Amino acid sequence: MKVTQRPDLPTGFRRAFFRAPIYLYRCHLGFLLGGRFLLLGHVGRKTGARRQVVLEVVNHDAVGDGYVLAAGFGPKSDWYRNLRAQPNATVQVGRRRLSVTAEFLDPETGADFMAHYAAEHPKLGMRIARGMGFGVDGSASDFRAAGREIRFVRLRPRD
Repeated sequence: MKVTQRPDLPTGFRRAFFRAPIYLYRCHLGFLLGGRFLLLGHVGRKTGARRQVVLEVVNHDAVGDGYVLAAGFGPKSDWYRNLRAQPNATVQVGRRRLSVTAEFLDPETGADFMAHYAAEHPKLGMRIARGMGFGVDGSASDFRAAGREIRFVRLRPRD
């Protein structure tokens, strides 16, 4: 795996494009995105204001009911930094809403998740890895190496 340059955080039109799915949830149409995406509600670390972002689910543990997310734009992503400051959040997947707590995963666990995701979604895994600035060749070892560099977060339901 060769690391190219990590992408800049989206601005302008790209930011609007990435934020567009939020409006599906606001119009009660989040179910159209299925279980591959979720709406994360979190608290701004500086303002204390409620924030929302739609993120792709890397893994859903049906037994523990947790969701794993990847910080595709790196640890400077606002949602990631906000969860670091205040790990209690909410998620909506389809029509289902949960209160969750964020748990930040170690690099080896991240490597496992990235390798598993790439095995289940090979073409999409390649596209996503390249979009995050990782030159992967499609091998499990390359995806594991990329996964060690990506920050992963598990959202566990709160009682």
